[in-house]
Amino acid sequence: MRSTSLKFAAVVCATGIFAIPATAQSPCQAGHWVTAWSTAVHTPVAFPGAPPPLTLNNQTVREVIRPTISGNCVRIRLSNEFGATPLLIGDAHVSLTNADGGLVPGSDRPLTFDGKGAVVISAGAPMLTDPVDLNIPAFANVAISLYIPKQIAASTFHQLGQQPTLVSGPGDFTGVPHLANATETHAWYFLSDLEVRASAQTSAIVTLGDSITDGFGGKPGEYQDWPDLLADRLAQSSGSSPIAIDNEGIGGNRILYDGAGVSALARFDRDVLGKPGVTAIILLEGINDIGWPNMKPPGVTHDTMRKNPFADQVVTPDALILGMKQIIERAHAHGLKIFGATITPYEKAGYFTTEGEAVREAVNEWIRTGQAFDGVIDFDAAVRDPQHPNRFRDDLQAGDYLHPNAAGYKAMAAAINLDRLRAASVSSPGGSAR
Repeated sequence: MRSTSLKFAAVVCATGIFAIPATAQSPCQAGHWVTAWSTAVHTPVAFPGAPPPLTLNNQTVREVIRPTISGNCVRIRLSNEFGATPLLIGDAHVSLTNADGGLVPGSDRPLTFDGKGAVVISAGAPMLTDPVDLNIPAFANVAISLYIPKQIAASTFHQLGQQPTLVSGPGDFTGVPHLANATETHAWYFLSDLEVRASAQTSAIVTLGDSITDGFGGKPGEYQDWPDLLADRLAQSSGSSPIAIDNEGIGGNRILYDGAGVSALARFDRDVLGKPGVTAIILLEGINDIGWPNMKPPGVTHDTMRKNPFADQVVTPDALILGMKQIIERAHAHGLKIFGATITPYEKAGYFTTEGEAVREAVNEWIRTGQAFDGVIDFDAAVRDPQHPNRFRDDLQAGDYLHPNAAGYKAMAAAINLDRLRAASVSSPGGSAR
């Protein structure tokens, strides 16, 4: 009898009826979901001279992203949250990419939606794919390929991507290793998050901000922004479980008013609370609230600037502080810790005024001393010129005295105390991450 049982077991294994022993657990069953990569979606900025949204029709879009933690089971969050009409995804794949941009052999996985390869995403809604087994190392390049069979404007996107996005000619090429004769853009379309199943100790930190968080001024593809450099530092340090850094910066974004993306107050639920595995936030925002009412684009006259659509949106220190307090309260209500980053200097920038500088200084003083945040990161001190504290150091700015260059972003990332950041879940309010 025992011999017969062994023979039966051998046949079962040989035929592959039981590919996984009954006691084994799929990577997609263990742990919890953590957002390993994320971007803040928004609608194209409606500024004079801005290009119209990309229109797609019977084309494949291949977008390359870089998660900051590893995982063996992944799912993708797509987004039509700024679309006015339903979005049809005809096919979708996830793959690793190699140095020449091609798909790594054996890594391509079709993505499904409740078991189906196509899906309609309602206007104003996101959509999660089914989980798929795929071993993704931390900081590996991952390609998300989407086939868009019917004409639609890409009204939900993120303008500043790190790697080139490829747009094919007519056809579904989602599983093709190389997209031949594709055009390139540097935006991400209909793509919001990559999530992985991870251990209970693995978590994520959201960096909520504007272009200085988004990485404007750094070289695309080299991940010179301070959130990516922070992720590098965390990965190279020891002493705790992995922490993903999710960059929710939008160039031009403001705390109190819409314009370049909806305001931080309006997008907080989607871009922070809606991300699984998040335990903490770093908030760096406010310079555009101060500066936009005083924008002076090159070549315009004083009379033209009287028509500045943001001129009546001048902010006071109290208004900005109230906005930050609202974000703090909403974070704490959901059990998240939040670090406040001081607003970086901007004298000599295009929209600088002495009145605005007084607002910046007052808000920074409150951030440092108000004990409302769970910790403080002094980015202002990290990049300012000691001889001219109202402006960037010359060697740390990108040429406009508003955005850091690669060295400036490195100085910002280095200003963050990793031990205090890691201990955010147990630290007491009013601490410092300096």
